[in-house]
Amino acid sequence: MSRVQLALRVPDLEASVAFYSRLFGSEPAKLRDGYANFALTEPPLKLVLIEGRAGEETRMDHLGVEVESSQAVNAATTRLSEAGLATTEESDTTCCYAVQDKVWVHGPGKEPWEVYVVKADAESLTKQEDSTCCADGNTTPDSAAVTSGCC
Repeated sequence: MSRVQLALRVPDLEASVAFYSRLFGSEPAKLRDGYANFALTEPPLKLVLIEGRAGEETRMDHLGVEVESSQAVNAATTRLSEAGLATTEESDTTCCYAVQDKVWVHGPGKEPWEVYVVKADAESLTKQEDSTCCADGNTTPDSAAVTSGCC
């Protein structure tokens, strides 16, 4: 099963987890320091919460499509490339407490999208050095770098 992912950068992770637990009637599938995710079946959604700076408003961090296999990521990479979109591939990247294969593209408003598979849990929220995942959120939409991105 594939599902859409919405990753939000939130100023108060604890309050956000409490709110979304009540909203969806579900507890987080993963809760770690500075990070939580809800793996919902109804609606089919992966909601990721990434702790941002206190006092800032919640903002969209990135969007994604979680798929079931690395083969599905490879197929998406081929399809997106053939459609004329610039892609950035990452294999066995560690980000947001998970090891993942993924491909990134950006929409016309510079919104980052990833198609990814979670291959295993990891001990760290932080990204690998060569990954576009889990930017610190300090970049601006005018930046040439990925504005964010994570799992």
